[in-house]
Amino acid sequence: MNVEPDAVESLSRREMPIGSEDDVVVVRRAVRALAQKRGFNAFASAALTTATSELTRNVWVHARKGIAILEEVADGGRIGVRVTFEDEGPGIVDLERALAGGFSTARTMGLGLSGSRRLVDAFRIDSAVGRGTTVEIVKWKEP
Repeated sequence: MNVEPDAVESLSRREMPIGSEDDVVVVRRAVRALAQKRGFNAFASAALTTATSELTRNVWVHARKGIAILEEVADGGRIGVRVTFEDEGPGIVDLERALAGGFSTARTMGLGLSGSRRLVDAFRIDSAVGRGTTVEIVKWKEP
């Protein structure tokens, strides 16, 4: 499921740099706190936190620096959390293969993108070799 950016209202926004391995923990904690503040149940909070951790690690491992943008969002009566990851790294050569899972250029299990996509309600990725990668995820609070 994709979300049209114009249909979602940002209620708050926080930019967090990703420039060290420690930032994986810092961003993950901030997202967990935001989900808990918005009243997400334990499963939704854990899913969002796990996806955030995987995607932050991807930025660090593949690009060595980037940014995570955390937003509280609303779409009509729904409340959610959107996290956007931006880097200017090498980009993803074979995006389709990377999204299928089990493919890695960093000697990992290759489940970061595909696993993260399954954990959230909306997932969007834009990547080009030599330009970098942007990944946007959204998790909605259960009614």
